[in-house]
Amino acid sequence: MAAPSAAGPRRAALAFIFVTIVLDVLALGIIVPVLPRLVVEMTGDTVSGAEMFGLFGTAWAVMQFLASPVLGALSDRFGRRRVLLLSSFGLGLDYVLMALAPTLGWLFLGRVISGVTAAGFATAGAYIADVTPPERRAASFGLLGAAFGLGFVLGPAAGGVLGGIDPRLPFWAAAGLTLLNAAYGFFILPESLPREQRAAFSWRRANPVGALGLLRGHPGLLGIAAVVFLYNLAHEALPNVFVLYTGYRYGWDETRIGLTLAAVGVFSAIVQGGLVRVAVARLGERRTLILGLSCGALGMAAFGAAATATMFWAAIPALALWGLSGPAAQGLMSRRVEPGEQGRLQGALTALHALAGLAGPGLFTLAFARGIDEAGAQVPGAPFLLAALLLGASAALAWLIAGRSRG
Repeated sequence: MAAPSAAGPRRAALAFIFVTIVLDVLALGIIVPVLPRLVVEMTGDTVSGAEMFGLFGTAWAVMQFLASPVLGALSDRFGRRRVLLLSSFGLGLDYVLMALAPTLGWLFLGRVISGVTAAGFATAGAYIADVTPPERRAASFGLLGAAFGLGFVLGPAAGGVLGGIDPRLPFWAAAGLTLLNAAYGFFILPESLPREQRAAFSWRRANPVGALGLLRGHPGLLGIAAVVFLYNLAHEALPNVFVLYTGYRYGWDETRIGLTLAAVGVFSAIVQGGLVRVAVARLGERRTLILGLSCGALGMAAFGAAATATMFWAAIPALALWGLSGPAAQGLMSRRVEPGEQGRLQGALTALHALAGLAGPGLFTLAFARGIDEAGAQVPGAPFLLAALLLGASAALAWLIAGRSRG
């Protein structure tokens, strides 16, 4: 009779964290269609805007790299609830700052602050690990990915419509949603980490280098971490050049970009909310990881080669299957650490994402800028083709280490 009594609270906790992430990602998604265009308007031309937007992304990643291990370690010490609520509240106030930003410098400052406050997303992964048994974690991490997908279904679509009215309006909407989420969590969200399982806080382990050191301390983690880094690096092509690329190549406005991003979110939510569980049950976590990476490489290559908007849209389902890889990798890694280390693990994973974010914005926006330069080879799809190569390398590495990894 114990198992059923434990299942109810676990499902309730998953529902709470799902709603929390949906609201936060909805707020993030709302500004996606307008932030690059706002940067371009403030700089004066597409090439300069692309380069400046790359700097925005790099600064955001630096703050993620520095803050996420600290927040992860703090959640191991003081619990997940406090970190999630403080991060959400800080993010909401930051959107207010960005909505009021009179210059590019103020907008840049807002982006830097959001890199710190958004680092709390790593704590959501630790929350999932706290309330889910190891054999079900890949499916639960898939639900977390589906929450991201659902947020990006509604967010970019709403942002495109609101941005068509006023480019500042999406920031106000994001602020309202995020602050509403903080209030919701304050009254509803339960704590997931019992006091007896909490770990002492140490700056030596909480700094980025110390957090990444966790990956060397457990068998099998480092190889999977290399796979994760490569697919995170490839993913940087989407947030950094999607808007600029589709606007340049297909002449899309904010509304069409927002609706297309919403379609990507729909397919991603389907994959991560339902197909992950089926794929892991039938193939196991390692094969699911390799399958997802291979589909992602195919989808990115199709994006880069698409001569028309119709061809671009046709590649979305293949790209969405890439969503199989993240939950599978997280499931494999979370099995290898103790309950009091789950926050550090998620902080280390976010730090890996941030490291990819340090290189990704400059890498992909530069590839795009050079690809459309009149003196160059005129390959506007270059950033997506480069991402396809990175995903292919990630799949190959996953296949090589699969035989040596357990789980």
